[in-house]
Amino acid sequence: MLSRLTRPWAVAVCALPVVALLATAAFAPLPFTLAQPGLTANVLGENKGDPVITITGGTPRETRGELRMTTIEATGPDTHVSLGDVLDGWFRTDQAVMPRDSVYPSGNSTKEIEAHNTAEMKQSQDAAAEAALKYLDEDSGKIKVSLKLADVGGPSAGLLFSLGIVDKLDGDGKGGDLTGGRTVAGTGTIDADGTVGAVGGVGLKTQAARRDGATVFLVPKAECSDARSELPKGLRLIPVTTLKGAVGALVALETGKGEVPSC
Repeated sequence: MLSRLTRPWAVAVCALPVVALLATAAFAPLPFTLAQPGLTANVLGENKGDPVITITGGTPRETRGELRMTTIEATGPDTHVSLGDVLDGWFRTDQAVMPRDSVYPSGNSTKEIEAHNTAEMKQSQDAAAEAALKYLDEDSGKIKVSLKLADVGGPSAGLLFSLGIVDKLDGDGKGGDLTGGRTVAGTGTIDADGTVGAVGGVGLKTQAARRDGATVFLVPKAECSDARSELPKGLRLIPVTTLKGAVGALVALETGKGEVPSC
């Protein structure tokens, strides 16, 4: 049939399936999630009227400065993400296109995902408290730590929770603050033994941190290159692998004594 058509008509006929495919792709939902800088919260202060860190059995100290945990905001698991959305996100520095399965467990309902994130947050809080008390060589049977942060799920605030507990109980160990009065932000999971783990989305989290006044950002060492790629002006990166290392870096930054690692 095509041999009887003129060349322009033949090209047009051949192009029809391609056009149809592109049109379908443009409007069909794709397995991606769009993310942007999210909220930050000072773990040394209050969140929605409640203290983030409550310590009983010990005497918490007055602190200066801020320790801000950071988040990303992602489109919901049921959100329709089209080809146009993906292309737009790829060319923006304040937005990232991420595989849906890297943000939400595959095949789960919205309620199941929310329950999963809540459980991860609770596990992260327990590990953060245990890591901080172990670092301080405090008896967990005598000192109790309660952590409360509304509307945030997942494990990525673990490092900042631990640092907040250390700052409230011991500061820099010599009467000063871990922050040195600065606004310090960061991200990272934490194990009960104080090991810091990677989290993802650090490029967006650095933007959220700088937007909310941070001048220092603690990042898991494995994610240094991601954090540098879109680093806002005026924000200093400090790579960390352990709670002990993070505390040491902040003390060195505050006192001007010792080496402060950089990405």
